[in-house]
Parts: sequence; C-alpha cells; structure tokens
Amino acid sequence: MAGYYDNEEMRRRRRARRREEMRRKKRRQALFRKFFPIGVAAVLVIIVAAGFLGRNKGAEKPEKNGTEETGQEPEKAQKTGKEEELDSGGAEEDLNSEKAEKKDSKSQEKKSKKGKAESAETLLSARTGLAVVTLKEQYDERTGESEKGNVKQVFQYAETEDTLRPGEEITGSYVIFVDTQEETILVSRDAKSRLVPASMTKVLTLLVAVEHITDLDDEFEMTREITDYCFRNDCSVAGFEVGETVTIRDLLYGAILPSGGDGALGLAYYTAGSQEAFVEMMNEKLAQLGLSGSAHFTNCVGIYDDNHYCSAYDLAVIMEAAMQNEICREVLSSRTYTTSKTEQHPEGLELSNWFLRRIEDKDTGGMTMYGKTGYVNQSGSCAVSAGIDKNGKEYICVTGNSKNRWYCITDHAQLYKQFSGS
Repeated sequence: MAGYYDNEEMRRRRRARRREEMRRKKRRQALFRKFFPIGVAAVLVIIVAAGFLGRNKGAEKPEKNGTEETGQEPEKAQKTGKEEELDSGGAEEDLNSEKAEKKDSKSQEKKSKKGKAESAETLLSARTGLAVVTLKEQYDERTGESEKGNVKQVFQYAETEDTLRPGEEITGSYVIFVDTQEETILVSRDAKSRLVPASMTKVLTLLVAVEHITDLDDEFEMTREITDYCFRNDCSVAGFEVGETVTIRDLLYGAILPSGGDGALGLAYYTAGSQEAFVEMMNEKLAQLGLSGSAHFTNCVGIYDDNHYCSAYDLAVIMEAAMQNEICREVLSSRTYTTSKTEQHPEGLELSNWFLRRIEDKDTGGMTMYGKTGYVNQSGSCAVSAGIDKNGKEYICVTGNSKNRWYCITDHAQLYKQFSGS
C-alpha cells in the first residue's frame, strides 16, 4: 500500500507543475499581446521622425555651403556633370586624406624608432670638403657609366715597378694597399693568395643586403633559429633577443659595428628568406665583381669553412664596391650606434666599432677611416679598411694573420701614414 500512495503523490505533483506552467504561459502571451502594438508604434515614430529631420537638413545645406561658410551667394545654375562627379568623389577624398594621415603617423612613429649613429660622414666633409663627391666622380670617370642601375662594378688593380714589399714592421702575412684612383697596388705581400676572410665577410653581407633593401625602417623579428646558430658557432653578437622586433637599420649596424652574427643572419633572412639563399646572392655578387675564380663564400657571418675563402686582393675589390654605396659608407664609418628602443631593450643597445675608435688614436696622416675587422683561429687577426685623405684621395688596405689585434691596427695605421702625404 505504501507504494500505491507514493505513486499517487508523484502524479499529484506532476499535475500541479503542469497547471503552474500553463498559467505562466498564459501570462506571457497576455503581456506580448499588450505591449507588441506599442513597440511597433514606437519604431514607426522613430523612422518617420528620422526621415523628417533628414529632409530639413538637406534643405538647409545649400545656404550653409554658400553664404554662411564661404561668404558668397549660392550659385543658381544647376551643377554640371563634372561638378556632380567631383561631389561624389568627396567621400573618396576624405578616405584618402585619412589614409595619408595614418601613413604620416606611421612614418613619424618609424622615425621615432630610428637608431642613432655617430658617423664619420660629417668628419669626411669637414676634413676633405668634397670627398664623397670626389669619390663618385672618380668612379664615374673610371667606369664611364654613372646612371643608376647601369653601373659597372669590376675593379682591377695592377702592380707597378714602384709597388713595395713590406718589411717586418708590417706583421700581417697577407697585405695589400691600393690607390683606388690610380688603380695601382702600392704595397703587396701574398695579396692574391687564398686566405680565410673571417668576419671581413660581413662587408659583402652588408653590400648585398643594402642593394636589395628598400626600407631601412622596416622591421624584423629575431628568431630562436638565429640566436641558436650564433650560440652553436660561438659568433660575436649585437645582443638582439628572441622575439625582439628591430629595424633593418639596426641589423645593418649590428652586423658591422660589433660584428654581430645575429645582425648578419637577420639581414640574410629578411632579404632572401634563408642564409642559404642569401649566400647564393653573395656568390652572384662575387661573380659580378669578377671574383668568382678566386673567391667563394658559404655563409654570411664569416664562420670558418674549407670552401669559404678569398684573397686580400678580393677583399679590396669588395670594399671598393661597398664604398660606392652611400649606406655602406655610412655604416662602415660609424664609430657608435644606438639601436631603436624595444620592449627587451628600452634604451636601445649601444654598439661600437672598436677598430675605428682605436685606429683614431694612431697617426694615420689625417685619414677619415672606414673599416671591418675579423678573427677566427684559421685567419688570425685581420681587417679591411678604407681611408680618405684631406684631398679626397681614397686608399684601401687589407691585412690578414697579423701578430695580434693591436698589431693589426698598427699595420693599417702605418700604411696610411706612409702614403698620406702629410
């Protein structure tokens, strides 16, 4: 019997719930029937009011555009088709104006992110007057082709009866000192023998990258692949971190001033998509310079490899080609550079070209200097540099396997002093 009463109680509760649900449904239906007509009426009122206000605004518009804003009477003649076309383009002009403002804002933002370089270009003008112009004029006169995009870049230097063989005061095993204007070799020691270029490689890295880059303020995100490569190969670095977004200008200076492998690889990935593809471009440039028979590169950093080689003569040619490029000159002549501010480096990174800063302590006969050093165990201390004297005359010097880094600087300083004419 207990089961019977339990089941009856459950049925009673279900009937009560159903009755309550029916009452709620009826209340909702009554509310809907009551307020739905009111809602429809309100919507119609809003639509009619909006249309009325729009017509009034359109009627007042000619007076505002004519007398009130310009101080002139409204024109009575009807607009021509051309005028109507101009009016219809108003929205497009506003859009273009807005785009231009955004572009200017973005440009200003990029400018504010630019790093700062302390360069020798101002020193060049102060010391030599028209030195940069003189270099360009010399180059055009020699090649006979000065139009942009149609420049012959094959440089050749010849020994003469006056070419000197350096004594023990010059410690480098490989030496070449060139007068670029006369295209003569002033000093030579095993200048065409194969050597290991080490980080002097980055002069070609710089040149190839600059020739293919259109926006130095474009940005590149540093990857773990790059930083791991530098770590595995014990490369010197500028100090960019994984995930850090830097400008291409930062990469240029980062590759040269501190000889950063991260900067060089960043340029390679940005320019060609990979180091391998970029190295192909480097070897194509060697062929363009007439050096494919004596030089071959396998990486953009300068890491030792049996198939990564050239001669002191080849490096002099590469350096002269770089000196014809304004951006390369700027980077190769900069003593210091501060990278753009990033989340990882809020004050930027302070970069220095210690070769240039140290050779300035030596007597070079008043030369304005450009340069890049290198070192691996197989190459010893080495450097490629350019100097311009007070008359705008340019010399290029390459030494390899100097006694040590200090003697490498002294070797260059002595040769510039010897031929400076001061």
